[in-house]
This record gives sequence, C-alpha cells and structure tokens, in this order.
Amino acid sequence: MSSPQALPPLRLGIAGLGTVGIGTVKIVQRHADLIAARTGRGVEITAVCARDKTKNRDADLSGYAWETDAVALAKRDDIDIFVELMGGHEGAAKDAIEAALATGKDVVTANKALLAHHGHALAVAAEAAGRVIRFEAAVAGGIPVIKTLTEGLAGNAMRRVMGVMNGTCNYILTRMESAGLPYDQVFEEARQLGYLEADPNLDVGGIDAGHKLALLASIAFGTKVAFSDVVLEGIGRISIDDIRRAGDMGYKIKLLGVAQMTGRGLEQRMTPCLVPAGSPLGQLQGGTNMVVLEGDSVGQIVLRGAGAGEGPTASAVMSDVLDIARGTRLTTFGQPAATLKDATPAQVTVAAPYYMRLELLDKPGALAKITAVLGDAGISISRMRQYGHDDTSAPVLIVTHKTTRDAIDFAIEKLPATAVVNGDPVAIRIEEL
Repeated sequence: MSSPQALPPLRLGIAGLGTVGIGTVKIVQRHADLIAARTGRGVEITAVCARDKTKNRDADLSGYAWETDAVALAKRDDIDIFVELMGGHEGAAKDAIEAALATGKDVVTANKALLAHHGHALAVAAEAAGRVIRFEAAVAGGIPVIKTLTEGLAGNAMRRVMGVMNGTCNYILTRMESAGLPYDQVFEEARQLGYLEADPNLDVGGIDAGHKLALLASIAFGTKVAFSDVVLEGIGRISIDDIRRAGDMGYKIKLLGVAQMTGRGLEQRMTPCLVPAGSPLGQLQGGTNMVVLEGDSVGQIVLRGAGAGEGPTASAVMSDVLDIARGTRLTTFGQPAATLKDATPAQVTVAAPYYMRLELLDKPGALAKITAVLGDAGISISRMRQYGHDDTSAPVLIVTHKTTRDAIDFAIEKLPATAVVNGDPVAIRIEEL
C-alpha cells in the first residue's frame, strides 16, 4: 500500500511586523520541525508587509517577499493564510482582510477592535467564500479562551463569562495597592514603561477590554457581536483610598468584564468591581489576565496567563495557523453567522451588593440623613464603617445588600440635598463569584 502523498507547505503572508508579527516570524523559524511533526505539513512564510523595510526588527526577513501595501499582500498567489497583525478597526486592516477572503485566503488576526466593530459582516463574507477567520490572539493574549469556548465547552449552555482582560489596568491597580501610590503617578509609570496604548483611554477607559468581552459574549451566547452595547467605565476615578478601604473590608478592585444572558437580554459590562480578596480574580497580580467561564454542565473554569507580549500573543497566532494546517475549519463565532441572533441589550443589570464611599460633614444627624436617602431608594445596608475624621468631615464606607445600579444612581442624585456630603460619592459593584 502506498503512503499518503505529503501535503505541500502552508504559506503565510504576515501583515504587520511589530511585536506580535516578529514574534510569529520567530516561532515559524525556530520551530519548523516541531510544527511539521504536529500538523503533518510544513508551515512557511513567503511574504511580509510593513511600511519601512530598513527598520531593524531583530529577525532575519531576507528570505521573504516584501510588500508595503497590505491589500497587495492579501492578494498574492503565493500565500494560503493572510495573517493580519496591523491593528485598527478601519482602513488597511479591514480592506486587506476583505481582499484576502475574496481571493480565497484563510485569515488569522489579532485585531480585536476590527472584529468588535465588523466581526459579523466579516464572518458572513468568510462563510460565503468558504474560508475561515481565526482570532485566538485577539482576546487575552496567550490564554486559549476562544478555543476553550468554541471547542472544549461547545456542549455547554454558557451561563456567564467574566474576567480581567486588560493587563495594563490590572498592573495599575495592583501597583497602586502594593506601593501605596496614587492613580496619576502609577499611570505615568505605566506610560514610561510602554504599557499603555498610543491612546491611553483604550486601556484605562476599558475600551480594549470591552472589545474582548464583546467577542467572547458572541461566542458564548450565540449573538451577533454588539460592542456598542457594552457598558464601559474606566479606572480613572479609583483612588488609593478606595483600594485601601476595599482591602480593609476583604475585597480587591479589578476592571472586570462580565457578560451573561438574562431574562431581560444580554448584559455586557466592563467596569471596576470589587471581588473577594481570596478569590482567583482577587489574587491576580500585575499584567496577568484571567478569564472565568461558567457552563451549565462543566461548572466554573478559570483560565489564567499572560495577556499580552511578543511570545504569548504570537503563540496564540500560531495556534490558529496550526489548526488550519491540520484541517480544522470552524465558523468564526462557533456557529454559522446566519444563526447568530441580534443581541437585545439588558437595560437593567442583575442585582448585586455595592460598595459606597462617602465623605460626610461633621454635622448632627448626618448618618441618619444618609440612611434615609438610601432607604427611600430601596437600598438596605449590610455593613457600615466610619474612619477617623478631621475637623470638618469623615469618610464613611457602606456595603449594601443586593440592589440595582438604578437604585444606587437614584440615591447618589438625592444625596447633595442632604447638605451633609462633601464631594462626589463613589459606588462600585461587588461581583459575586
């Protein structure tokens, strides 16, 4: 019996030679034999694309054809997979992926913003062309969360997806706590270390992490990507006092993404939350990411690892490439694009306890006035703690029983009329794990 004919090498065209692009080149060069052994065929790079060919990129690119136009790279006849690592949700990246699909190429991308804005339309185009779009590297760096949802947990009805999905924010919050430093100082430290995007609000405003949450929610709940429905709140208002006081009460503050399907619709939020200090999320330090998946059969799964960086993200890119090399061909969001439902955004979030910090003026009956406002809003108090005061005011911390954000906002709106509150109150949801 004759042996099966060996498959020809799978040919890559890589657009974008930044940190992740060069990391991908290095893996292909360093592990050629390992890749061939694991997939049954070789994987090679035939062409690359970047604006500046003369830049020193710490990798030997001399054996590859060079393009300065990503669309031209996507249309080349000598590539099988177009690997898009440029970023940006409009312009060259979108045009090049559309060109790749139209000319019969599969696509691997790390572009969360593009997929969060145009993922459904691109999925429809890919299926119409008989091609696949894979994006493991777009969410949580080296953590294989896309594969876990689309393959490992495919037999589960998902109940909730949540996690810390932006390493920069987690670094800032844990650094504030460990060093006792204010937000502005740690923000500047993160900027100097190169941890922040060119537009820092993508990180600290929750936008980057919100893109990731929207993609996970689509896969988990069978809905069209709905990034515009994600409730976003960044970490800029979190003070070192909040971090210390939350710690005193047994909590840590995290920028936490949560998506769950409720009777009112799909709830998606990326906001600061308190989590129990002893929980896996509470113990997460530095730039590490963590995603928690809850299914009806499997229960709770916790995935933890590097959420960014050359090696981890390039590892995720190559995971997708190797799946294609093996012949694994999945739909973009885990089911045919035509079956994805329009997501009805939940207008009211699931009730939860809240942490509130108030600065009360030293006036007779101040606490009674505050509790009366909370009572009028239907909010009951679980715990209250008052700290040492100066001559005019004192910080008061309140942990409520389960309530809604609408009730909290109603109370905050009424508090100034009491004339006993100094400054703006802070209210942060406590997520039950």
